[in-house]
Amino acid sequence: MTDGFHKSTYSNDGSHCVEVKEGRETLVRDTQNRDKGTLSFPASEWTALLLGASEDSRGARG
Repeated sequence: MTDGFHKSTYSNDGSHCVEVKEGRETLVRDTQNRDKGTLSFPASEWTALLLGASEDSRGARG
C-alpha cells in the first residue's frame, strides 16, 4: 500500500480487517471494499478509542 494506509498488527489473513491512515484526521476503511469510502475521525478521538480499547483488554485479563 503506497497511499499511507496500514493494517492492524492484529490482522491475521487480511480478509476481515480495516486499514487506517493516521494524521490530523484518522481515516478508516474496509480492506476488502477500499472503493466504498472511508470513515473520518479527529486524531484525538481515535487516540481516545485506542486507549479505551487497550484499557478494556487489560481489565479483561486481570
